[in-house]
Amino acid sequence: MENWSQLYKAANALEAHSVKGMLESEGIEVRLSGEGLGAAAGELPADVVEVTLWVAPAQLAVAKSFIEHYQTADRPEWHCQQCGEMNEGQFEICWQCGWENDSAD
Repeated sequence: MENWSQLYKAANALEAHSVKGMLESEGIEVRLSGEGLGAAAGELPADVVEVTLWVAPAQLAVAKSFIEHYQTADRPEWHCQQCGEMNEGQFEICWQCGWENDSAD
């Protein structure tokens, strides 16, 4: 990703897209790399199958502040009102059905 700065390594594509959506909602353009390796989870080391988020250098400082907040936010798990699935607190969108949690910050 020429001229882009590495921002964050997500554990998987689900987390990567959740964080990407959070950043894009704040006007930060994000690119992902490594999504295709998710199918090899269990066959390759965990750090190889992580999905990396990249941002333009001009947006790096602002993006880092959002990532810091994301990593330190201590939010309770929540049940999706649409499908009933349990979601981790840092996620604002249900991983199962895509419903947006209205009670999130």
